[in-house]
Amino acid sequence: MVSRMTLRPVLTALALVLGVLFAPGVGVLGSGATQAHAVTKLTHAQATARFSSSGITWSSSGGCSNRNVATCTSFDQLNLATAQGAQTLKSATGCALNITGGTETGHAGGTYSHWNGYKLDFGKSTCLTNYVHNVFTYIGVRGDGAPQYKAGSGNIYADEGNHWDVTYYNCGGC
Repeated sequence: MVSRMTLRPVLTALALVLGVLFAPGVGVLGSGATQAHAVTKLTHAQATARFSSSGITWSSSGGCSNRNVATCTSFDQLNLATAQGAQTLKSATGCALNITGGTETGHAGGTYSHWNGYKLDFGKSTCLTNYVHNVFTYIGVRGDGAPQYKAGSGNIYADEGNHWDVTYYNCGGC
């Protein structure tokens, strides 16, 4: 027979784990219990506050922020680590950064997609391009022909011609 004193630490640990996994604003991604990790999602307002505080600008060809309209630039459901990654990039480069694509519809799908909060598009600038070319490692072209560069953090920068398509797997050392 198991006493209440023996079960108490187990139940407390279980409650903490379940509290983390099902806390508001936190989702679980992954294909198995060993790969699952919590992902904190931001609202558009939370993300723009972070970007503003770091001097990062954003623009929308449609002049809007509706996640369901392809011509808008939305940050609704952006991963916290993605926003932090952009802030880290701004701090590391000292470049002016303008985000031209966020979590809005109209981008390619997949697990590590814009829609799922892992990607941001940045307008091209000589400063940013020079930084990516000089600091990150060229890893070849993507299936669509876009040259790719990998940061030491593992984040991937793809040159899509008129903008950088960045996949944030983590915050980039925040």
